[in-house]
Amino acid sequence: MRFLYTFLFYLLVPFILLRLLWRSIKAPSYRSRWRERFAFYHQEFPDNVVWFHAVSVGESEALFPLLRQIQKHSPEIKLLVTTTTPTGSDRVKAVMQDSVSHVYLPYDMPDTVNRFIRCFRPKLAVIMETEIWPNLFAACGANQIPLYLINARLSEKSAHGYQKISSLVHQTLSNVSMIAAQTEEDAQRFISIGAEANKVKTLGNIKFDIHVPADIIEDGARLKQTLFSKRFVWVIASTHKDEEALFLDIYKDIKPQIPELLMLLVPRHPERFTEVKRLCEQQPLKVVTRTSGETVTEVVDIYLVDTMGELKTIYAASDVAFVGGSMVPSGGHNILEASAVGIPVLFGPYMNNFKEIAKKVLNQRAAIQCQDKDAVVKSILTLYQQPSERLALVANGKRFLKQNQGAVARIFAMLEPTIRL
Repeated sequence: MRFLYTFLFYLLVPFILLRLLWRSIKAPSYRSRWRERFAFYHQEFPDNVVWFHAVSVGESEALFPLLRQIQKHSPEIKLLVTTTTPTGSDRVKAVMQDSVSHVYLPYDMPDTVNRFIRCFRPKLAVIMETEIWPNLFAACGANQIPLYLINARLSEKSAHGYQKISSLVHQTLSNVSMIAAQTEEDAQRFISIGAEANKVKTLGNIKFDIHVPADIIEDGARLKQTLFSKRFVWVIASTHKDEEALFLDIYKDIKPQIPELLMLLVPRHPERFTEVKRLCEQQPLKVVTRTSGETVTEVVDIYLVDTMGELKTIYAASDVAFVGGSMVPSGGHNILEASAVGIPVLFGPYMNNFKEIAKKVLNQRAAIQCQDKDAVVKSILTLYQQPSERLALVANGKRFLKQNQGAVARIFAMLEPTIRL
């Protein structure tokens, strides 16, 4: 079965490269460093590394506390972090700087994977969430590299899909030393697709272990005072295509009732910054971009955050947050960062990627889910008119976070014996 998978993967390589080229039209960074995806490197890297893989920005952000824990307890350990996307790469470099090595994850072909392993000679492989790669996992097994899946999650839909290729998945998971699942439901789904029950633990979700430094909160407060003074600031974070247009309409509906309303738009993907700015201007609404450095006067409607890596600061400068990717069927994004900063959180109906968190946070009355445009309007007006409601959401959000923390320590305790070998 793996032979057929590999054969098909090789056939798809030209189309994969064309897709990279296509994406590079809007995001030129997809065109650079493509050799890394085939494990061809032009510089020397450390070997005997502890290797972590995080697909993109969200997974990288969740991984950073664990990396810092390892560096604190074992500063001599050499760490490698791979990502799949340029935005994930940029975030790793911005946060971890030179304290870790970074390359793109190689494509899942035997020769490519073997070059990667020969270069870095990992002593331990740690994969975040739901990345299951047959040739990569087989190479770890063949080279006796302990392989862990951490913060592992598996939706019911994905489990059904994997069950259709059960022989390949079962063979692939046989190379895994341990799966640290987010929830008991995730653990059972991994077992249902072929993982050995004695190799699956439920250790929680490390996305709850968020630490927001005091200087981030201070920077946000300073931004609010200098740029957004006397405005009621509503940030729409991590938006996707078609969401901005929806929220611009909502803004125009609410503005007459909240004259001091200012909307902060934070597109999820940097290649869409120009597109979103143009959309705002077509409404027409007065828009100022973060990179322009322009003053936010009382006539400004939209403050477009066209930078990366500042979301926590933007949250700290806001009165209310709506986390995007949830008003269109994109699966939603992490709502916990806004709660950690200390502002009320709203999100939409499409939260498939964070279904368990959404369910629990609603049970704790720690956030508001809005099913449609009218519900968003009603919630924002309520939170504006009733500051006590905002304070209650903030308090419940922080309590919810605290109750669910500890996964980083548990995962570190699981990995530490192997790290120290």
